[in-house]
Amino acid sequence: MLPIRDDNPTHRSAIVTALIVIASVYAFFSEQPLGEDEAVAFLYERAAVSCEVVTGDPLTSFEIESGTCESAPGPEAFPGKSIALSLVTSLFLHANLAHLFGNMWIFWIFANNIEDHLGHLRFLVFYLVAGLLATAAFIAVNPTSTVPLIGASGAIAGVMGAYLILFPTVGITSIVPPLFFFPFRVPAWVFLGFWLLGQFAVSSDAGQVAWEAHVGGFGVGAVYAMVMRRRILARGRRYRRR
Repeated sequence: MLPIRDDNPTHRSAIVTALIVIASVYAFFSEQPLGEDEAVAFLYERAAVSCEVVTGDPLTSFEIESGTCESAPGPEAFPGKSIALSLVTSLFLHANLAHLFGNMWIFWIFANNIEDHLGHLRFLVFYLVAGLLATAAFIAVNPTSTVPLIGASGAIAGVMGAYLILFPTVGITSIVPPLFFFPFRVPAWVFLGFWLLGQFAVSSDAGQVAWEAHVGGFGVGAVYAMVMRRRILARGRRYRRR
């Protein structure tokens, strides 16, 4: 299922949500190189890599070429890389236009309501923390991976997890390709539940999909919303009475 819109109006502008979309689009079109070799080097230099986070050292050329995470002789491929900063920059990098568009579309549908209830600053902190913990979940399962982890999917999954807890019965208008002209409406818990189950379905044949980050981020968002649900909803109601 692909979401088209939700029946959940907001009462203040989703400023942070819009800025995250703009930053992601800017990074893709203005910062990431178009050439394949240059793009790969760019991602290795700026994206989070499990092996680097675990060892604390940037990958060597040998580790990149061999795909192994081990203490090997040879110079670091990108000695000036900030491993800590890469955990954040990874959230704004995408593999291709379809990856970028899909992430930003889903993000916009669900994030504006979370920002509406959390407020701008709290939402920004929530988004970044969910993204970092989603990355941590991937690293925990794949500590020796030498493949750059890119995309906002883990953080977006955190937003979706929170949405499930806060607005489970809100209608989500969706489509199923290739039946683009037959939209249908389902409760949020149905759409998000199917999405979550789908991550486990592709886990055995995920290829380039970091499903561990998706599940981890979703869990972070859901747990946070469960713990803070009353406060979050009460904050939203107070804002509406202003």
